Amino acid sequence: MKTTYTYDHYFKYDEIKTILESFADKFPDLIDLQVNCVTLEGRNQYVATLTNKKTGNALDKPGWYLDGNIHAGEVTASMCAMHTIDYLLTNYGTDKDCTKILDEMCIYVIPRVTPDGAEMYLSSPYSLRSVDRVHNDKEGGIKEEDIDNDGVIRMMAIKTSYGAWKKSKEDASLMELRDPSDDEGIFYDIYPEGLLEEYDGDENLKVRKKAWGLDFNRNFPYGWYPEPRQSGAGDYPLSNPETKAIADFVLAHPNIGGAAIGHTSGGLILYPPGTKASYKAPQSDIEILKAIARMGEEELSYQPMNIFDSFLSSQEFYDSGALDDWMYETQGIPAYTMEFWDVNAKAGVKYNWGEKKDSIYDDLKRFTAIMKWVKENAPEYFVDWKKFDHPKFGEVELGGFNFKFTQQNPPEKFLLEELEHDTKFNLRFIKAMPKLCIDSISAEKIEEGIYKIEAVVANKGYLSTSLTQNALDNDYAKPVIVDIEGGEILSGKESTEIKELQGYSQTQTGVYYYGNITTFASAKAKKKLSWIVKADEGTQISIKASQIKAGKATKQITL
Repeated sequence: MKTTYTYDHYFKYDEIKTILESFADKFPDLIDLQVNCVTLEGRNQYVATLTNKKTGNALDKPGWYLDGNIHAGEVTASMCAMHTIDYLLTNYGTDKDCTKILDEMCIYVIPRVTPDGAEMYLSSPYSLRSVDRVHNDKEGGIKEEDIDNDGVIRMMAIKTSYGAWKKSKEDASLMELRDPSDDEGIFYDIYPEGLLEEYDGDENLKVRKKAWGLDFNRNFPYGWYPEPRQSGAGDYPLSNPETKAIADFVLAHPNIGGAAIGHTSGGLILYPPGTKASYKAPQSDIEILKAIARMGEEELSYQPMNIFDSFLSSQEFYDSGALDDWMYETQGIPAYTMEFWDVNAKAGVKYNWGEKKDSIYDDLKRFTAIMKWVKENAPEYFVDWKKFDHPKFGEVELGGFNFKFTQQNPPEKFLLEELEHDTKFNLRFIKAMPKLCIDSISAEKIEEGIYKIEAVVANKGYLSTSLTQNALDNDYAKPVIVDIEGGEILSGKESTEIKELQGYSQTQTGVYYYGNITTFASAKAKKKLSWIVKADEGTQISIKASQIKAGKATKQITL
């Protein structure tokens, strides 16, 4: 896929800033670059608005939302967002799809939701959830540190007769669980590489809870719970400037009709609801969410999955307060969480999502396979066990892979493949938005100076103008407004409201057990309107239709 920039490494803040500013300079008619918020460390959360300004205002077109990096370490997602921006702009005017999308649609992109957190992740050995701000800090235990100064926090094996691990006989670089009958041998406990921060208690070691515990994807209003019910949720909904800026942006841009929210990892396309079983949601919505997710499965080979039914580890104490649920439940927007990169599949041990939970032995088998894959395919991110003189524990062993760019994100040599497949899905998702049009307009002369005007207003998109049944049920959906101008209106309204124009997603289809594929009932995608107008011959009559999710359409006829 043709792009202006290369995607063979992970961009830090300054590079993202430079690239976005270069696009704004090079394509002034196609992109507006704005600062959505300024973080506590003084970095900008950028939003790029992509549309052809010459074909209309952004808010007058169907909108689509894309973001990345709401979690600091999930930098693949920000690279996917940047690649989509690049591809659309670079290929405008030469590629039919890119040109049509930017002429007719409006694309909103926040490439890096947490620039502070991502910068810490990319510039230090540390891993963190969303941002490097102290939250719910609890001291004591082994604190993660790069004690050998190699730039990576790996595993630390401490030799102890009480240990639960032993080295594999087949490969000494790997560990395996100590068998229940193992009463002789060399055993280890394994912790993150780090230093011991003293704490009150006995001699048993523990891992110190990370001080940077904020989780931006638990900070949105729908399903928000405070600590300790929801770890990382923040002091109150939207308590972080980064998350509040996103919510404010979505509310200020009501033309948004779909959303792809970028995360890692697992190779999944997650769809709402996330706070209740999918059978409790409108089933027409679930079918729509599945149909769009299937396009992602085709492009990315990722598994579509409902969040609540299959992804959550607990359906009683479930994770919530997420952006996708807030968008769907309070705005009616079909929103997806994209979990990029699936190292399990690469290693031939695909995770059994939605099935019986694996035992620790299954998990260890998977971990071992991933370790072997890394050693073979990304050896630059693997270090065999090596001895180190620890200031507290004496001789320990450090080793393992760099989790950041093997499990959480792909090694750079595998990055571009992920980005290209995601951009292809994004372009297909964008095309699913509702598309308002005036299908036909006619005028019949009844008598001198009196005419009957008829117009068919329609939605040619996949999604309905309401987007979802959830939006209709909760009164979020806005009507289609049809205005007529020119002459004196004798019958009919100058401004007419149409509650909804369905998309072809609502066409009832099926296959007879003995028979053919069938359309049982077409979607209610069209509405015929008529007026009686008093006007002179030669008068121009204009029909204008608008709907916030589906855009605007105009058609004229001369009497």
